[in-house]
Amino acid sequence: MNSEAEISKGYRVIEQWLETQGLAPFAFQQAVWQHIAQGHSGLVNAPTGCGKTYSVFLGALIQFINQYPDSYTSQKNNGLQLLWVTPLRALAKDIGRAMETAIAQLGLQWKVGIRNGDTTTGERQKQKNHMPEVLIITPESLHLLLAQKQYPQTFATLRIIAVDEWHELLGSKRGVQTELAISRIVGCLVEQNGGALDNVLSLWGISATIGNLQQAMDVLLYPVKAYTTPVIVKANLHKQTEVFSIIPAEIEKYPWAGHLGIRMAAEIVPIIEQSTTTLVFINTRGMSETWYQTLLQVAPQLAGAIALHHGSIEQELRLWVEDALHTEKLKAVICTASLDLGVDFRPVNTVIQVGSPKGVSRFLQRAGRSGHRPGDISTIYFLPTHALELVEAAALKQAIVQGEIESRDPMLLCYDVLIQYLCTLAVGGGFKPDTILAEIQNTHCYADINRADWEEVLLHITSGGRALQQYDEYKKVEVENGLYFIRSRRIAMRHRMHIGTIVSDAMLKVKFMTGGYIGVIEEYFISRLEPGDVFTLAGRNVELVAIKDMTVFVKKSNAKKSQVPSWMGGRMSLTANLGRVLRQTFDAIADNNLQEPELKSLQPLFDLQRQLSHIPKHDELLIEQIADKDGYHLMVYPFEGRQVHEAMSALMAQRISRIIPITFSIAMNDYGFELLSDKPIPVDDTNASELFTTDNLLADIQKSVNSVEMASRKFRDIAVIGGLIFQGFPGEQKKARHLQSSASLLFKVFSEYDANNILLRQAYQEVFDQQMEEVRLRNALQRIQQSRIIIRFPQQLTPLSFPIIADGLNRNNLSSEKLEDRIKRMQEDLAKGK
Repeated sequence: MNSEAEISKGYRVIEQWLETQGLAPFAFQQAVWQHIAQGHSGLVNAPTGCGKTYSVFLGALIQFINQYPDSYTSQKNNGLQLLWVTPLRALAKDIGRAMETAIAQLGLQWKVGIRNGDTTTGERQKQKNHMPEVLIITPESLHLLLAQKQYPQTFATLRIIAVDEWHELLGSKRGVQTELAISRIVGCLVEQNGGALDNVLSLWGISATIGNLQQAMDVLLYPVKAYTTPVIVKANLHKQTEVFSIIPAEIEKYPWAGHLGIRMAAEIVPIIEQSTTTLVFINTRGMSETWYQTLLQVAPQLAGAIALHHGSIEQELRLWVEDALHTEKLKAVICTASLDLGVDFRPVNTVIQVGSPKGVSRFLQRAGRSGHRPGDISTIYFLPTHALELVEAAALKQAIVQGEIESRDPMLLCYDVLIQYLCTLAVGGGFKPDTILAEIQNTHCYADINRADWEEVLLHITSGGRALQQYDEYKKVEVENGLYFIRSRRIAMRHRMHIGTIVSDAMLKVKFMTGGYIGVIEEYFISRLEPGDVFTLAGRNVELVAIKDMTVFVKKSNAKKSQVPSWMGGRMSLTANLGRVLRQTFDAIADNNLQEPELKSLQPLFDLQRQLSHIPKHDELLIEQIADKDGYHLMVYPFEGRQVHEAMSALMAQRISRIIPITFSIAMNDYGFELLSDKPIPVDDTNASELFTTDNLLADIQKSVNSVEMASRKFRDIAVIGGLIFQGFPGEQKKARHLQSSASLLFKVFSEYDANNILLRQAYQEVFDQQMEEVRLRNALQRIQQSRIIIRFPQQLTPLSFPIIADGLNRNNLSSEKLEDRIKRMQEDLAKGK
């Protein structure tokens, strides 16, 4: 710190308060306080649990105390000073609690408010009448603020915007919402301050683990780059992470996904009992329900001491779990990504990760939930759900040492979010196009929007665009004296209902017939059930009685067997970084240099793979051709992740079918993919390399998958976000299939009459960028082109091929009993050498 900052009243007050707490500020916190005092903006990067929140929050208090050195304890109703944007509702309460404690102990009169989907109408009205000094808000609720008539006055006193967990928002449409909201607030303050912003507003991002730190800051600070010198403040604090793998007593040579984990549930009971509190992270909501039930069966003594937490459990129960974690009433919580981010549960000293987290930063983020204090060691146990995941565990440990943290690519030109935003401004008092165009061009997402596309966006909100001009319901925004506004109360109300909508799958509320709300469930799962069927939600077995008005009515059930809901998007894909380290890990395996305990435990599996086929190194691509009674299997192992393999397998199938007319069924996992046919597959040393060329890649991708069908499904989400499809008022929402049919109709209309429509273009672009991961696919093919392709013809299935083939059976909708029996028979046959 320089002497000027050290002698400021605010700094001395905060330093003395920290001393009373037995704390001393870190150098990175002092640096942020200094930058805030000088009116700078930037990004704070520090490991989880090292005081990132205090770096910006206490900086705001120092700034305020310096402004009112003699009256800071008596200054009341100061207006909004600090806007704290957070991606998760679960974070808001915890951050608010910490802030209120500090404010009270310092004797300030500041109030802390929370604004998200859980905030009551009464509380919102109180905030409207008297805005608290600190407002903790989600991106969606921030857009709702912009729909209020006098919103510019709300931000008139604002000094600091903090975007917490920015790495979670970046690369998503919620991140784009945040960019747009900041651009509008900056616009309001520039106008109110006569065209300048110097020493008026500081904008700070707060981020833990992210690979592209500089770009992350540039994206966030784009709207204020003309008014500030951006700075990255990195904490030179090494957060020690200890990883322990739980190795099964017996390693199957023919592993299959998801099978092993639940059988090892008893192994984690001693870990839970020896720890103060443990978080057990499960990758999917469906499996978290299964694990909760299983742990109660294998350790009945934990009844009442363990709880379940995921995004589909109703709010009251979630909040109870979070409070019980703080007060050490719980020994363990089985959770999903709902507890991934910055919530400071101090009693948590152990984390268990069930199944591969598929990414390095996600693994570190979860590990950081334990030992959530500076200097504490984060302890995480890794429990594999099938044997080969132990290789991923070894790769994760190596990736942490190498600092292989994933980057998040920012989204560009999301017209659906822009259309929603313009309608929000039109509801909140109207907007002038030239003003807003200048502002949005000052965001990273829309910096390259051209005048023609901007005019089309305006045409879309005023008349429905070229294709829908005949229909009044699409004429939402009116123009008068150059001001664009929504006059119709009906349209305004409909829009307010869906401000902030970023589409997820249609969710239905689940209620007991006798009253009482349990949680929410996806429509696609419940639509497969009949009345009388039993399923599990929030750790309880319930029987379906009826579905009415988007509500599922149930009654309690004592049935021993139940169906566990599977939520869409439950299958995460290996990140590019972890895939790269995983391929490097196979170098050690190929050389039989097994140092890590995870790899040593798999020695019999590797020996069998080597004996039957080959173990590929990072610069090799293994292809196996296996013939058995099911047909001809072509197995390919790029180790690029499920999503890339999905696109690559379709591409290979399309290219092979050009050599000879042939049909395939396709299966894949994170390690490779299978093409299965009833006739020999013509792939050998003469043509293998050509199959992986990047020549004509885009055209071949379009031929290999039904990109029109994929774009049509993607268009449904875009149409909902962009307000083309109204989802209905509460209690009368349209069913997902009705939404899909409306979207399909619009998709056909646009395709036929307005082929260059911006939303249509966006749908195709998102399919290529997100579902097909076109950039990663291209990079993978280029890597393969420079690799040695090794083709083997094993006489039976190999340890690497077995989990992919088992996964393919799983998706042929065999019931779980039939699937398990079938796979066990296959394992037995292979053990006998059949």
